Order: sequence, then C-alpha cells, then structure tokens
Amino acid sequence: MTAPFDTAAQRAQRASDLTVREVVVAHASYVGRSLRYLGVPEADLEDAAQEVFVVVHRRLGSFEGRSSLRTWLYGVCVRVASARRRRASVRHESVVPAPPDTATAPTQEQDVERGEARDRLLAVLDRLDEDKRAVFVLYEIERRPMQEIATVLGCPLQTAYYRLHAARKAVVEAFGGTLSEEEP
Repeated sequence: MTAPFDTAAQRAQRASDLTVREVVVAHASYVGRSLRYLGVPEADLEDAAQEVFVVVHRRLGSFEGRSSLRTWLYGVCVRVASARRRRASVRHESVVPAPPDTATAPTQEQDVERGEARDRLLAVLDRLDEDKRAVFVLYEIERRPMQEIATVLGCPLQTAYYRLHAARKAVVEAFGGTLSEEEP
C-alpha cells in the first residue's frame, strides 16, 4: 500500500524492487476482477490476465511511479481488454451471452440473487462505452481516487466526473431506480 504523500520517485523505486512474480502474486485477483469488469468474457480471463502480466514483465522496469502500481496495472488491463474486444469482432466463433445455468440447491437463494445482480451489472457495463465503463469500475468497484483515475485514463478531472455521472445514471436506470441530483 502506498503512503498518501509518496513521491513518484519513491513509488518507482518500490516498483523496481519488485519482481514480476511478486506483482503476479500480489495483484492476480485484482487483474482478473478488473478484466472481467472491463468486459473480458469469463472464458478468456486467464489468457487476458496472462497478456497483462506479459506487459508487466516487459514494462515493469520502465514504471515511472506517476501513479500507484495498482493504477498502472489497471491502465494495462484497460488496454488489453480494449485490444481483445477489437480482436473479438473478427473471430469466427459464435458467442453466447453466458454459459448454461448449473443446477443449484434451493437453499442458495442469496447466491443466485447475487449472481443475477452481478450478471445485470456486467450487462449494463457491456453497454457503456469504454471511457465511462473504466471510470465507473475504477471509482465505484475498485474505490480508486478520482484524481488517480483521471491520470491513468489521460483525461481532465472534470471529464472523469462527467463520465462517472453518465455511467451511474445508466446503471441506476438499468436497475429500475432513479438518480437524484444530490448524489455526488
């Protein structure tokens, strides 16, 4: 965890002390979760995560520390997910929205409800454009600070806030609610 007042040089030094193996062990679940929320299908998650860590292997030495390592990883995830979506449009596979349901015991109602809510959220995120989706996932799911999000996405802070507002509105509407003006 980085201290709030670390300099870029301190973050870069800490990252240069890490091995790729340490980055993989410490951040594999974060990378997988991020890729899933960025629209990578469940069946492709392992391959996409491997692509992310290949980039980490090649680029870890050039990490400049302008953001946290985790934010830098998210930026790599955004680019890998985007590239995979572009390549998916030329595939000759027929894609189904989700694998067939598996049998569940009647006592697992909460798990089923949670799974359905997650599937609805993923469907809504799939309909958002990449920029809004990235801001929403980083802010609402990964709980990253907005300034950091704007930096990693290379956009002005106000633009990031606009994208968050638009994404929130789409998510709330998809879940049948309304977004009040008082919400941040």
